Amino acid sequence: MEIEAVAQLIRQGIPGAEVQVSGDGSHFDAIVVSEVFEGLTPIKKQRLVMETVKPQIASGELHALSIKTLTPAQAAEHVG
Repeated sequence: MEIEAVAQLIRQGIPGAEVQVSGDGSHFDAIVVSEVFEGLTPIKKQRLVMETVKPQIASGELHALSIKTLTPAQAAEHVG
């Protein structure tokens, strides 16, 4: 899979999210920043993102996705 294709799937599944993806074609790392993560447990955040690529993982098209989820406030702390 292409990096941008993975990012696009996540953006479609979590509208308004800021998504950065890196990887090598089968193993990817994603940083996802969204207000929807506010108040959610880490596992619920991970599940939200994994749902966006579930068909690609099931088909084997996407082998591994490492996810880092942040709220906009957490992202601002990371940058600053």
